[in-house]
Amino acid sequence: MAAAAECDVVMAATEPELLDDQEAKREAETFKEQGNAYYAKKDYNEAYNYYTKAIDMCPKNASYYGNRAATLMMLGRFREALGDAQQSVRLDDSFVRGHLREGKCHLSLGNAMAACRSFQRALELDHKNAQAQQEFKNANAVMEYEKIAETDFEKRDFRKVVFCMDRALEFAPACHRFKILKAECLAMLGRYPEAQSVASDILRMDSTNADALYVRGLCLYYEDCIEKAVQFFVQALRMAPDHEKACIACRNAKALKAKKEDGNKAFKEGNYKLAYELYTEALGIDPNNIKTNAKLYCNRGTVNSKLRKLDDAIEDCTNAVKLDDTYIKAYLRRAQCYMDTEQYEEAVRDYEKVYQTEKTKEHKQLLKNAQLELKKSKRKDYYKILGVDKNASEDEIKKAYRKRALMHHPDRHSGASAEVQKEEEKKFKEVGEAFTILSDPKKKTRYDSGQDLDEEGMNMGGDYLGGQGMRIACTREVEVAVSQDCATALQPGRQSSKTLSQLKK
Repeated sequence: MAAAAECDVVMAATEPELLDDQEAKREAETFKEQGNAYYAKKDYNEAYNYYTKAIDMCPKNASYYGNRAATLMMLGRFREALGDAQQSVRLDDSFVRGHLREGKCHLSLGNAMAACRSFQRALELDHKNAQAQQEFKNANAVMEYEKIAETDFEKRDFRKVVFCMDRALEFAPACHRFKILKAECLAMLGRYPEAQSVASDILRMDSTNADALYVRGLCLYYEDCIEKAVQFFVQALRMAPDHEKACIACRNAKALKAKKEDGNKAFKEGNYKLAYELYTEALGIDPNNIKTNAKLYCNRGTVNSKLRKLDDAIEDCTNAVKLDDTYIKAYLRRAQCYMDTEQYEEAVRDYEKVYQTEKTKEHKQLLKNAQLELKKSKRKDYYKILGVDKNASEDEIKKAYRKRALMHHPDRHSGASAEVQKEEEKKFKEVGEAFTILSDPKKKTRYDSGQDLDEEGMNMGGDYLGGQGMRIACTREVEVAVSQDCATALQPGRQSSKTLSQLKK
C-alpha cells in the first residue's frame, strides 16, 4: 500500500508538467497567429520571428515549419526554406502543403528532379491538387530546358543556351548553376557587362563561389584585361583546385600575355620577322579571345606593312575588324595600306568609318586626303601616260613627252589598220594633254592638288591638226622637234642624223 501511495504521489507530481505542455501549445498557437498577421501584411521578417517562437515552444508541429518555410520563400531564402519544408513532411508525411513547399524550394534552387518527386507525392495525397499539377509541369519544363542547353553548349550555340537558361530561371530564380551557365555564355557572346553583372550578384551572396570567380575572370580575359583576369582565375582555383575551366583559362591567359609582350618587344627592336612569328603563335593560343586576337591581327598587319607586304597587311587588318568592328586602330592601319596600294575608294570607306566614330581634326584630314586622292585617281594619270614619276624634273618630263609623242605619232602608224590608227591617235592626244599640264608649273600644281582643271576654261580635248602638225596645246618648241624627228626617222632610204633609238632617248 505504501508503494501504491508513492506511485500516486508521483502521478500527482506530473500533473503540472501536463498543464505546462498545454500552456506551451496555446502560447505557440498565439505566436503562430501573430506570425500569420504579419505574413498577411507582408512583413515577412516579423512573421519569421513569430513562427520561430512558435517552433521553439512546440518543435513537433509540422504546420509551424511549413509556415516558416513559406515566409523564408517570400524572403528569397530558399535553401533555409527547404530545410523547414523537409522537416514539416518528416513530422507529417500527409502534409500536402509541406510537400508542395519542399518541391517549390527544390525547383527554385534548380533541382528539378527532386522537385518532381515532391510534387508527385503531393499528387498521391491529393490527385486533384491544381497547384501540384502545374508545378509538376514546370519542373519537367526546367529539366527539358537543361537538356537542350547542355546539347547547345556543346554545339557552341550560346544564344540558345542563354534563351533556355532565361526560361529555366523563371521557375528556378535562385539557381546559381543556371545563372553561371548563362553568364558564361554571355561572356562567349561578347556581352561582358551582362555576364559581369550576373557573376557579381552571385559573389555578393557567396564570395567563395569558384564558378562566379571564373566567369568574372573570363570577362576580363576577353576584354583584354589579362593581368586582372589571371588574378580571378587564381582565386577560383584556390576555392576549387580541380576547376578545369579556370585552369585552362589561366594557362591560356598567361601564355597569351607572354607571347604578345614578346612580339611587341621584337617589333620595337625592329626584328619584324621575329615579331611576325610571335604574333602568329599568339593567335593560335585561344580563338575565343576575340578582342585580344583583334589586336594581335592588327599588330601583325603593322609588321607586314613594315615588311612592305601590303596585301597581307590588309588581310590582317580585315581579320581584326571582323573580330572587333569598333577597332579604330585596325581601320586606320588598313586605310593607310589601301592608300599605299592606290585603292582609294576602300581607303575613303575606312576613313569615313573612323571619322564617324571619332570626329577628330586628324581623322578629318586623313579622310580629306583620301577623298582627294580618289578624285585624282578618277582623272587621267598624266604621269602614267608619260611614264614618269610624280617627282620628275622639267627636263625628264620633256624627254618623256618626246619619246611618247614619237611612239604614238599618227604618221608613224599611217600604214596600220583604221582601228589601230584611231587608238594611236587617241594615245597621241593624251600624251599632248599630259605634257601641256605637266610642263606648266601652275597647271601642274593645280593638277597635283586635285583641283578641277576645267575651272580656268582649259580645253583638254586636244584638237589634232593632221599628220604634218601637232596639237594646239603643245609647246611649239617640242612640237617642231618631234615633227622633224618623226619625219626624218620615217623617210625611207635617207640617212638621218639621229637614229630612231637615239630619238627615243
